[in-house]
Amino acid sequence: MDGFIKVVKELPPEVALKEPFHVDCSKRKGQFDYIESVLPSLLKYQYISITPAMSQRRDRYPLNAKAALCQACYGSLRLTRTLEQKAAELLEAIPKPFLSLHLRFEPDMVAYSQCEYPGLSPASKEAIEAARGDRKPWTGELARTWRNRGKCPLTPNETAFIFQALSIPTNTNIYLAAGDGLMEIEGLKSIYTNVVTKSALLSGEDFLNMHGNTKAALDYFVSINSDFYVATFFGNMDKMVAAMRAYKGLHNTLFLSRRAYAELTSKGLDGKELMQALWLAHKEDFAMGRGSALPDCFCDFKS
Repeated sequence: MDGFIKVVKELPPEVALKEPFHVDCSKRKGQFDYIESVLPSLLKYQYISITPAMSQRRDRYPLNAKAALCQACYGSLRLTRTLEQKAAELLEAIPKPFLSLHLRFEPDMVAYSQCEYPGLSPASKEAIEAARGDRKPWTGELARTWRNRGKCPLTPNETAFIFQALSIPTNTNIYLAAGDGLMEIEGLKSIYTNVVTKSALLSGEDFLNMHGNTKAALDYFVSINSDFYVATFFGNMDKMVAAMRAYKGLHNTLFLSRRAYAELTSKGLDGKELMQALWLAHKEDFAMGRGSALPDCFCDFKS
């Protein structure tokens, strides 16, 4: 936050002895205005405390305040020392240069999407059914509409097809940033043969005993330091990685369009015709390589 505000580790004695004036900035107060709700109290009392929800209120932050918030958050984000050492070890083991691919096609992900996929293996179908619970798949026109809205995860085979449409060489080194239980992965590996995973590169009981969130942190670290980052979804992980890469000036970031793939295939396109259409659908983002930072995050702002 250097250049925006002065941060002190201890309050001056004349301030510390006073009781701060409390400013309620909670969400229940409706539309929030920093200038009208907080600044007058700060100017009057000089010493105020604000509710934790203040960090969630950005209704009318000035530009420099948004920049300060963004730079403070992304500049201070760290893994624990032990985890960062393990992540650095993993990064070092990956053949360079490489593309980090965040692929989402786990049973729970597919079940939650309420999409159906013809041609899956019996094992994949069984795993999806076990994860469905009460979330039954859409059928008929509803299923087509849902898929054309881009709500269905891309399969590994579909991902490989889009990669080929974008002329990504089949000998590209690909780090697979994915959770446990990824299905139909041979659809990708049969075409892109240089695919590596953290389970293959790391060994030892410490890795085997890692929780899912810890493994995701490894994927995050590798992805923000990769030469290229491609995601088949736009979830929280992808938003964080894209924003951090933008913050670090690494703009070779691409989100594959599930909607474009669904709409084009629903029109009956396939083969070279489908590849050409997919290239056109991704052309601007792929060629520019600008990534996709979080909205209202003015990381480029300088004082």
